[in-house]
Amino acid sequence: MKRTTLLLYALLSSTLFYGQDKVFEYAREGNTNAIETLYKANSKIIDTINHRGFSLLMLTVYNNHEKTTLFLLEQKANVDMQDRSGNTALMGACFKGNLNMVKLLIAHEANVNIKNYNDATALTFAATFGHSYIVKELIENEADVNIEDNRGNTAFDHAKIQGNEEILKVLKQ
Repeated sequence: MKRTTLLLYALLSSTLFYGQDKVFEYAREGNTNAIETLYKANSKIIDTINHRGFSLLMLTVYNNHEKTTLFLLEQKANVDMQDRSGNTALMGACFKGNLNMVKLLIAHEANVNIKNYNDATALTFAATFGHSYIVKELIENEADVNIEDNRGNTAFDHAKIQGNEEILKVLKQ
């Protein structure tokens, strides 16, 4: 009996670990059906992080899988979870320049002013990488233009460094 119990435990454990490993692949691929199946088997998988500290939500956002992202958000995935560098899914969307993802995350109450471990915010990313339409969206959603990173630079300073006049105009308003 004891041996059967141990064998059953080992089998279940390996299945759960396999499922957790596969779920990150599914997130990168945007395989909503597979993630939904794993979620139904174990709802705690929703905020699982991989070895690099990325959540499922971060991976779906970064890879531009809106349907899968929406599924995760509807299941109450932690929209403000931070990776090992302190970056959030919103920061990833700002880096990639994906306005639809930015809007989706904000609609699900993403905090636009969270700082990563370099004190950069989503606005810092949008300004640095030249996404003026995202800068506008963040400001409309109460992004603080005065937040400084760990070097004392604001989003305005980053836009200036990049020579992005359009963003400078938006941030001056």
